[in-house]
Amino acid sequence: MNRRLAEGLHAEPPTSEHHSVEAVVALGANLGDRAETIAAAVKDLARLPLVDEVRVSEPIESVAMKPEGPDASAPAYINAVAVLSTRLAPTVLLGYLHAIELRYGRSRTERRSAGEAGWEDRTLDLDLIAYGDVVSDGPNLLLPHPRAAEREFVLAPWLTVDPDAELPGVGRADAALERLRRSST
Repeated sequence: MNRRLAEGLHAEPPTSEHHSVEAVVALGANLGDRAETIAAAVKDLARLPLVDEVRVSEPIESVAMKPEGPDASAPAYINAVAVLSTRLAPTVLLGYLHAIELRYGRSRTERRSAGEAGWEDRTLDLDLIAYGDVVSDGPNLLLPHPRAAEREFVLAPWLTVDPDAELPGVGRADAALERLRRSST
């Protein structure tokens, strides 16, 4: 095993050669052949080094989110969630996610920190939602994803793959989804 892949680039605690962590990745696309892109990206996730297993939800369609809220006039998204069993360090995994996005034509219109939301349409969006119970508030790695508990299109598919899912700092994903649904009625 390549030690840098497991340890990360910035002196993160090493991941044991035999200890995998569950990483949660949200996938979304609202441009191009959305379903084909999501399916191909899932295959790419499964081919990553030090990824032992990928469990993925069925894709769902959702309305695009903009700063003002849901935007039904924008192209709709196809969303899914993948749970990866991996020995990659979180920053290394995030780098691979960005490389996969680029492969499918994702262009980032501006450079921003991990805490700033992006609202542009996308050929592919891969967000690292959670990495085990790791909590990070660095400029390039926010864990868990700061808006995951506000996104039904993340929580609902995740629960189909892992009914006991927990979001660090938030709690059970099913309880977060229920709170979210109650607040939107």
